[in-house]
Formats: sequence, C-alpha cells, structure tokens
Amino acid sequence: MSVVLLADGPVEGVRVLTLNDPAKRNALSPALQSGLRDAVAQVRGDRSARALVVTGNGPAFSAGADLPAIFGDTDRTTGQLRDDLRGIYDSFLSVGELEIPTIAAVQGPAVGAGVILAMSCDIRIAAPIASFGVTFTKLGLHPGGGCTHYVVEALGAQRALALLLAGGAVRAEEALAAGMILEIAEDPLAAAVELAGRYAALDPSLARNIKRAVGIAGRGDFEQTLEFESWAQAESAQSAQFKAAVQSFVRK
Repeated sequence: MSVVLLADGPVEGVRVLTLNDPAKRNALSPALQSGLRDAVAQVRGDRSARALVVTGNGPAFSAGADLPAIFGDTDRTTGQLRDDLRGIYDSFLSVGELEIPTIAAVQGPAVGAGVILAMSCDIRIAAPIASFGVTFTKLGLHPGGGCTHYVVEALGAQRALALLLAGGAVRAEEALAAGMILEIAEDPLAAAVELAGRYAALDPSLARNIKRAVGIAGRGDFEQTLEFESWAQAESAQSAQFKAAVQSFVRK
C-alpha cells in the first residue's frame, strides 16, 4: 500500500495528494518522504494540473518527522546530519515550489514537519479539531525545515518566539484569527477541493502569475512587484476572455 496517494479530484484540473499512513499518523518516514517527492514531481510535470489539494488519511494531518528514522543514526557529525536534514526538508518544501495554487486540507493535528508541510501550501483550510503544534523544544530540538520563517510570517516575531520557545500549538480558532488558515470547515477536504476547482477554472497563466506576484509582494519590494505586474497584466490583456470582456463594455 502506498503511503502517498495522488489522484484526480472531482473537478477537472484538480489533483489531490493524500498522506496515507494513518497507523503512524502520517509521520514523515523515509518512505513517505520519497512518495511525497515523487507525487510532487508528477504534479509538476502534469500540464493539465491546475490546482493541488494536500491532505492526510485518518485522524491526523501529519505527526511530523519519524524521529527514530531521521535522527536514530547518532554516529553522524553535525555537518553530516545537517546535509541529511536539508535533503529531508526538500521532500515537503517541494510543495511550496509548485507554480499552481496549493491548498492544505488539515483534518486533524499537524505537528512539527506536518505544520511546515501545511504552511508550504498557499492556502490552508482546517477542521475545528485541527491544531498546529511546533513542539520541537519539548524534545530539546531546534525548529527546522523553515518552521521559524512560516511561524513568524503567520504570527509576527513576538508571538512566534513565545510559541516556539514554549513548544506550543495553535488551535484552529486561534489560527483563523491570526490569518494562519483561511477558514474552518467541518469537512476541510471538501471545502479545499471546491476552492481548488474555482482556481482550476482560471486561465493557468493568470493563476500562476498571480501566485508569483503575491510571492514577490510578500518580500516587500514594491518596485519589483510593480514591474512584474506590468508584464503579467499586459500578458493577460491578450487573452480571449479579457478581449471579450472589453467588447461587452464597448457594446454597452
């Protein structure tokens, strides 16, 4: 049985990636990491894929890293372990490198690397019982995989520092209030697939360019944002949809 499932969604252009190791609460084992890499590569090479939903099978989205598998070899030097960790990070951060819109459907607890996988997606929809636990310090471990970046981006530096030092968790209602998730839904997978269907209906280049523009704007460079927007808007103005819209205004 595959520990990562990739399937067509019920709407054309939507793909659904499911972490499928519920007995281990979808912990990121080497097998799951490999399956995740392969699934993301498949989506990247699929020209008909226009939006991706990422979710987990069972009560947990992901329990985070499989600690014995990742840290069990204690004979490695700090440098060797660091190099190995960077390779592991790539397995879940690759989701964030996709050009199409990505949505995490978080149906239960996300812990450690599971939080980072969810935060690597562009948008998150969570169940009322979902939580986002950055519990590294409770194990005596520093956060990794971009966790600090994502938590600071979501909560601001002060709240992020307090949460990370405490090894705490953010529950769904708190995450919604902070802007960490877009919405709370009783069935986050259904809500995510419905939203992905709306994004998949857009012109692919339009959706891709908007995602890229938001990424540039998020880095705080106004001039770069303005420059990219001028090219992207000029490109979209050549589309049949926009030309038809202009003609409808002319006829009015």
